[in-house]
Amino acid sequence: MDAVSRDRYSRQILFAGIGEAGQERLLKSCAAIVGCGALGSFHAGALARAGVGRLILIDRDYVETSNLQRQWLYDESDAAEALPKAVAAARSIARINQSIEVMPHVADLTARNAVELLEDADVILDGTDNFETRYLINDYSIRHETPWIYGAAVSSYGLVMPVIPGATCCLKCVYPDPPAGAQPTCETAGVVNTITSLIASWQVSIALRILAGDAAGVSKKITTVDVWSGVTRQIAQPAASKDCPACGRRDFAHLDGRIRAPISLCGRNAVQIHEISRPLDLESLAQRLAALGTVRRNEFALRFFLEPYEITVFPDGRAIIKGTTDTGLARSLYARYVGA
Repeated sequence: MDAVSRDRYSRQILFAGIGEAGQERLLKSCAAIVGCGALGSFHAGALARAGVGRLILIDRDYVETSNLQRQWLYDESDAAEALPKAVAAARSIARINQSIEVMPHVADLTARNAVELLEDADVILDGTDNFETRYLINDYSIRHETPWIYGAAVSSYGLVMPVIPGATCCLKCVYPDPPAGAQPTCETAGVVNTITSLIASWQVSIALRILAGDAAGVSKKITTVDVWSGVTRQIAQPAASKDCPACGRRDFAHLDGRIRAPISLCGRNAVQIHEISRPLDLESLAQRLAALGTVRRNEFALRFFLEPYEITVFPDGRAIIKGTTDTGLARSLYARYVGA
């Protein structure tokens, strides 16, 4: 560690839990953040300030004005440009700490790209909004023995659970199947920005302890917090289940691509179409759609407005259909305006 770094991280080095050896580890470490929204944007900023040497940012979405209430790295200009969150986050981090390496990926984490995107990570932080992606992260974590930290927040309530392969239960042990029935989302129940920052801070604290070399010291508990009622609860994580599909039977259906579906996006009244992977010429698509509705395009995506829908198309063929949570309708709109 050079003198500049020693001065920059001096207050962190003074903390006995990290010290100079722990800071050296942080500077050489790599963290992956899956989802750069309310949780992930805080993860990215906090880890950058802490001096984690490399950050992998993975997000499929773009910045909107409604994000600014709780997504900490973005500003009004990012929303006006509809910048991809991974790109906007990387630009913001460059102004925070130019000494670290940031690798933004405007992509959906899938079975096809998970190993390529996550293979360098020493820890993975969950900033996602759906169980499909979390199960994929969980499969990767168990198979490749990479710790990850599950987090969720909605309304004024949030939850954190570390998954350390070989030491704790995994997500599939606790939730063998996604929760049944309609679940509250940011769009239906709202969200207080203090719960997202608190849950994200808790996740980052666990990540820093792992990266500083003390994974064994991580508290093996499931933590729930409600910032409005002021109630905090912790329960011991159950032991890993022998019947768990992932850490018990070593059956990684999500990572092997045997379970996959379109995703309804939390808080967006939107569906992502991601089964189709093909290069698209956004310029020619913009010309074709201009006669049918309003089109806006930048180097990262094309947005097509056709009331009451908004279709955002990415160069890899992926699309977000806003204005519905009906996957059948979303697929129909994609086929009609982008192509089957």
